[in-house]
Amino acid sequence: MSQALPDIQVPASKLSIAPSNVRRRTDPVADSELKASILARGIIQNLIGLPVARRKGEYQITGGGRRLTQLKALIEEGKLPADYPVTVKLLSNRNDAAEISLVENFNRLNMSPAEECRAFQTIIETEKKSPADVAIRFGLTERFVLGRLRLAGLADPVFDALADGTITLDVAKAYGSITDTARQAAVFEELADGYYATNCAEIRRRLLSGLYRGNDPKALLIGRDAYLAAGGRIDGDLFSDNASENWIDSGIVETLAQERLEAAAAELRSSEGFGELRVVCHIRVPYMETIGLDPVEGEPVELTPDEEERQRAIEVELETIAENADEDGYSDEEIQRIEALEAEYQGLTERPPVLGADQKAASLAYLVIGDDGTPRLHEQIYAIPQPEPEVDEDVDTQSQEQDESADEAVDEASGRSPISQKLAEELALMKTEILRVHVASDPNFALDLGAFIMADAAVAYRYDMPSDLRATVPSSRVGNFESDTPAAESWDELQAGLDRSWIDAGGICERYDAFCALADTARAAWLGWAVARTLHAVPAGERSALLIDHLGTKLDIDVAQWWRPTARRYFDRVAKPTILDHFHEVGGAELRSRYSGSKKHDLALSAEKLFGGQIIVEADIKDRAMQWLPDAMRFGPPEDLASQEGEAQSPSGEPASADQQSDLPEAA
Repeated sequence: MSQALPDIQVPASKLSIAPSNVRRRTDPVADSELKASILARGIIQNLIGLPVARRKGEYQITGGGRRLTQLKALIEEGKLPADYPVTVKLLSNRNDAAEISLVENFNRLNMSPAEECRAFQTIIETEKKSPADVAIRFGLTERFVLGRLRLAGLADPVFDALADGTITLDVAKAYGSITDTARQAAVFEELADGYYATNCAEIRRRLLSGLYRGNDPKALLIGRDAYLAAGGRIDGDLFSDNASENWIDSGIVETLAQERLEAAAAELRSSEGFGELRVVCHIRVPYMETIGLDPVEGEPVELTPDEEERQRAIEVELETIAENADEDGYSDEEIQRIEALEAEYQGLTERPPVLGADQKAASLAYLVIGDDGTPRLHEQIYAIPQPEPEVDEDVDTQSQEQDESADEAVDEASGRSPISQKLAEELALMKTEILRVHVASDPNFALDLGAFIMADAAVAYRYDMPSDLRATVPSSRVGNFESDTPAAESWDELQAGLDRSWIDAGGICERYDAFCALADTARAAWLGWAVARTLHAVPAGERSALLIDHLGTKLDIDVAQWWRPTARRYFDRVAKPTILDHFHEVGGAELRSRYSGSKKHDLALSAEKLFGGQIIVEADIKDRAMQWLPDAMRFGPPEDLASQEGEAQSPSGEPASADQQSDLPEAA
């Protein structure tokens, strides 16, 4: 190993990067941070170099090439002079240059996020600098600096866990989503050593429990300014906007929302003419609120002569578009026009029924909060329940005592409850608490109960079910769609094979006992059916399609065995060039050219036969055709959406180099 010579000062113009310098990869973000550091503080760590043979005064740098590159960039930008002096440590043995370069880049230890937090905090407090000043000095974004400062204010146990590596930076950021350190510490202690200790989503959920988001319907109803004027407090993290910030004072939110909804109800009572209008400060009416009420159905709205004429005009235009379509199918403009016409036609034919004045006067309506924060009438109107006979409370006390025995006999004979309605409801709450504890403690019992509740509600028994659990079928995205696939046939067979012997057993208790008496396989079939019918049809590419694709992948579904593209299902719906592209995918250019002269209709039929294995072609082409599927029919997440599911990456994506060790912390 060579001995190092004394350090010397060399003008930057006399320095170049040696071929033996081992670093080849770079990063634009890290480079900009290093450049800012050099401009603010100079090159703190000296370079390592060798003299250039037969060129007196010039040196090649074997350690510190990135620092030299950014220094010369500053010189080119006119921010530093061309003869800027640089401290260089010279090596006496040229053979050791590569090893020295490797050691310098390899033997380094990056700062931890906790150390970065304290470093920024110290600079700001001791030097009285702003976060923007620190960001400029180290070539970072102000948002990055603010993020580290936010973490520096974490509750002590959380920050200590970050400092000693017990939790990751992402977990610390989850705790930093609110500024309430007492709440942070409480949740940290609650989750310590538990299953969800490192689950960022669960941490945020517990931190925000009981708070309102700025985009909550109640928050939208009352407005941000009104909440603040009433003394409400807002807490948000570095990445919050008005929609995602947290409204801490839930009591103020509840009070203001109730007041706004009551004011809206007062206006509607005078304008709509309902016999009774109740306010429910939620986005929907609780099921138990309407149990036992009779729905009121309105009268259908007849079309006016002008509307009937418009319907006929829409039908004529749709027929004209279909007749004039070329063999490649509809153009984008034609598709947009067809969709607009069909939506208009549907709006004319499927208008909700209306209530007459007399019906409204005998009806009960509910006012709720819309998803956008606007008060709205609940879509279902009910008949006003008939009041129970009033009891005369001004009965002489002495007479009451004398006739107590007679009253009890009357109560028993009439079935009148001896307790008040409020007491009855309180007792019901306490009794249900006991039941909930026992149901939750017996998973097998809960599984049977859940399956029964969903199945019973699905086969039309609704009004006697004391639970909101439902396995509701989502609305179809396509009106009047009828599937002809094997999966649709199998679903019908599955439904037909369900054991329905329990359905007609009598009341709800009898139905439940009969359901529980079914064989395990029969109950399991009902559970599978009830859960499966709730799945939404989500087009590929939408975020909620990720779980659909994940489930299909976990079940290892061979879609090609269940679905084949036909002219009706697929090929008639795409353009001719798209079909030819599919031919090319399975058979190459030769198969594409073989069918390129076909008309669109004939090509679609040929495609149906090819991809259904009904055309005689080479064996390898047939195998590929029988396995081919359009991307929208495959189970598997698109890369762009899958990447969005992860946490945001750091600005640089790479650890800091030795050049940054003294000059700035790692960019997270």
